[in-house]
Amino acid sequence: MNALREVLAAIMCIFSLTILEGRCESSGPESRNRGFETYSLNGKWTVSNSNGSLSFGADVPGCVHTGLLKQGLIQDPYYRFNDLAYRWISLDNWTYTSTFSVPTEMRSKQKVVLVFEGVDTVSSITLNGATVGTTDNMFLRYGFEVRGLLRERGNVLTVGLSSAVAYAAKRSQAHSAYPVPPDCPPPVQKGECHINFIRKSSFSWDWGPSFPTLGLWGGVHLEAYDSLRLLYLTTTPARDGPSQWSVGVELHCDAVVAAVGYVTLLLPELATQQTYRVFLPAGESRSTFILPVNKSAEVALWWPRGHGSQRQYNMSVQVELDGGFAIDTKTLVSFRTAELVQEPVAESPGLSLYFRINGIPIFLKGSNWIPAHAFQDQVTPSVLRNLLQSAVDANMNTLRVWGGGVYEQEHFYRLCDELGVMIWQDFMFACALYPTDSEFIETVRKEVTHQVKRLKSHPSIIVWSANNENEAAIATNWFGIPTSQRDRYLKDYVTLYVTNIREIVQKEDASRPFLTSSPTNGAESEQEGWVARNPYDTHFGDTHFYSYLQDCWDWRAFPRTRLASEYGFQSWPSFSTLQKISAPEDWSYQSNFSRHRQHHDTGNQQMLQQAKLHFHLPDSPDPLLTYRDTLYLTQVMQAQCVKAQTEFYRRSRSEIINGQGKTMGALYWQLNDIWQGPSWSSIEFGGKWKMLHYFAQDFFAPVLPVGFQDQGLLLIYAVSDLTSDLTLKVVITVYQWSSLEPVCTLASRAALVSGGSALPLYKQPMTALLAGCRNCSTLTCILTFHLEDSEGQRGPTNHLFLSSPREAQGLQTPNITTSIRQDGDTYSVTLHTSAVTPFLWLDVGDIPGRFESNGFLMVTESRTVRFYPWGPTSAALLSHALQVTSLRGVYQPQQ
Repeated sequence: MNALREVLAAIMCIFSLTILEGRCESSGPESRNRGFETYSLNGKWTVSNSNGSLSFGADVPGCVHTGLLKQGLIQDPYYRFNDLAYRWISLDNWTYTSTFSVPTEMRSKQKVVLVFEGVDTVSSITLNGATVGTTDNMFLRYGFEVRGLLRERGNVLTVGLSSAVAYAAKRSQAHSAYPVPPDCPPPVQKGECHINFIRKSSFSWDWGPSFPTLGLWGGVHLEAYDSLRLLYLTTTPARDGPSQWSVGVELHCDAVVAAVGYVTLLLPELATQQTYRVFLPAGESRSTFILPVNKSAEVALWWPRGHGSQRQYNMSVQVELDGGFAIDTKTLVSFRTAELVQEPVAESPGLSLYFRINGIPIFLKGSNWIPAHAFQDQVTPSVLRNLLQSAVDANMNTLRVWGGGVYEQEHFYRLCDELGVMIWQDFMFACALYPTDSEFIETVRKEVTHQVKRLKSHPSIIVWSANNENEAAIATNWFGIPTSQRDRYLKDYVTLYVTNIREIVQKEDASRPFLTSSPTNGAESEQEGWVARNPYDTHFGDTHFYSYLQDCWDWRAFPRTRLASEYGFQSWPSFSTLQKISAPEDWSYQSNFSRHRQHHDTGNQQMLQQAKLHFHLPDSPDPLLTYRDTLYLTQVMQAQCVKAQTEFYRRSRSEIINGQGKTMGALYWQLNDIWQGPSWSSIEFGGKWKMLHYFAQDFFAPVLPVGFQDQGLLLIYAVSDLTSDLTLKVVITVYQWSSLEPVCTLASRAALVSGGSALPLYKQPMTALLAGCRNCSTLTCILTFHLEDSEGQRGPTNHLFLSSPREAQGLQTPNITTSIRQDGDTYSVTLHTSAVTPFLWLDVGDIPGRFESNGFLMVTESRTVRFYPWGPTSAALLSHALQVTSLRGVYQPQQ
């Protein structure tokens, strides 16, 4: 799969071509791609286990687990404790078999290649009884020459898949020279061992189950040709001057015999065309061309979400060889530059770390992406569209594709290009040390080369990062390595990530920056031999930060880092999500199911400990209500904690305090879920938004007021991601918890807020502010505030608790009524309340969709919010399903 799948069907009709997984397929006698044919082997295969006791039809692409499920041979693997019950699937060996015929015209070609777009993972492949190849890397595309083995009918193709668990253990045992930790994940994760000895997606993590899959997770097909096949087509725009662009085009080809011809490159929308004479040697080769863009053309740039449009241009690449063979394909080109800036910072030791896109500093706002399903064949285009649209609907501009999952499918990156979502792309190495024997290094080099060639044409990718947390693992000695042996592991680290991965990336793609790890001190880590003494140093690089014991509402606990690339807090998903995969006896926070589903050590207790700092825990005579209310309270706590931390990072973008600051990114952990369980995600498995995701709409807003207390002072900042300047003032409204009538309203003076900055607009002692409001104290009152310019309010209304809600005086149980009516394609939900209502939560169960706003503080008698459905529904169905929960409604605190 590569950038050639970016083809638009209508355009390809013009050229009488289709594109399959990056290569051309003849679509009829009028095709100009004569001499090249593809033949799909996707569809139904037969799958059997090692002793033949199970044999069934299964889809390719697919895996054994989903095949068993579709045949009714197992239950939903996500149901209750099935991740342990079905461990036997991953411990067995399985064989995929397909019987097929091959058209005469294909067998008559000079070369026929059997292509596997993704094999999971360790296999031996035979065709008509002859072994044609083996695989050991889930992240590679494989091709095997099979022309001499094919017959017209009755071809039998088998893929014998060995247990990845057993293979990894065997590879670990064979590495007898020295250990490569960790051997196994923590017991709480209920996972498998030695993941670092196999190039495969995870055997477990603290946010999901252990399902070491086996199968053909990518397509399978034959490619037959007389002259040439195209392996990769990559396009890399470059700025050659203030208004001059060019496009670097690389053709990676496999020629049957040496050939000569012409390559014509066309950008019709920019009136640009150039033809080159080309010589292609026999075998695989790379040809590089530079296409200068017409100087008179106005090039529209690709911008991240919130900073401009995402312009993409149609490019035609035509190859005509002497003798008549021709290829005429379409791809997409976007013009943008990406720079990683590491330079001295005034009034601070260390270096900056931020990204400039098209010369403009961009604050990264977003989250971290994990695989959307344990079974990759279940990650459909609609699933990806829903998750990525949800990200941009929450004002995100960046996702980090985290290094413990998979390199995502082509459709993911295509959607990110379209939506303006920048991608921080990790290579798939995480939380472990790795071997560096020649066999392992060889497969890694192939993997990295393939993935960079496959992905580098995407403008959404702005940085490559070699691994997740492995620099920190060595620097802070996660695995208890004796000092006398440390140099060995340092050498392995440099060998893998610098000598090999970095070298390949710099050779294959000079258009974007590269980091050796995350977190890292960047240039400073390089100066210290690639492993810094303290990779968490806030004066350099990016930072990961987690603390579950400190009060997460207290901003003083957070590191004032250059860029925060991981941070977060857990919550449970909603009851409607859990109900699908659990039984009534599981519906208790103390149940075996709740303990089993939690893969983070003491995670369930940590959530309650944090909640108790600011709330009374639910305590209803109805056990089910207590359970549901506890789930709700974990989401309240997660949302408020991540809000506090993210707002701290956003207001820190323009200032240096005690040598720290100039924060230019906030990527919380994590965006999505892989199953129905407790995690750090803001979107539940299935796409439902948690309260955190609704909060993200506001704390990632382009213009945002941020308020906090510091040593008795109330400070309110104006934060702007815009490129233009604004003249803003802050308007503060004070409410008593006991009344919907404002106690008082005041405003700051207007001030100029430069684009891309954070500026304090209000700074007063809290006692002075409250003294001007009757009957107000930190226990009895709450603040709301927003920003205004001459045209009215800019950005969302924010709020500040002056004390913990558990200490609040006057908080009353609200009487809330609702009404719903259809309003075009959406639905209006009108709420009426009798009292100030914090964390008002609307839930419509399994009805797919999202609200305009949710989990909000309601300080007016009525408010209307829209519901955006993701499928057919009605006002009657919504009214029946709607449940309203509020903070006061989940408990009756002691007075």
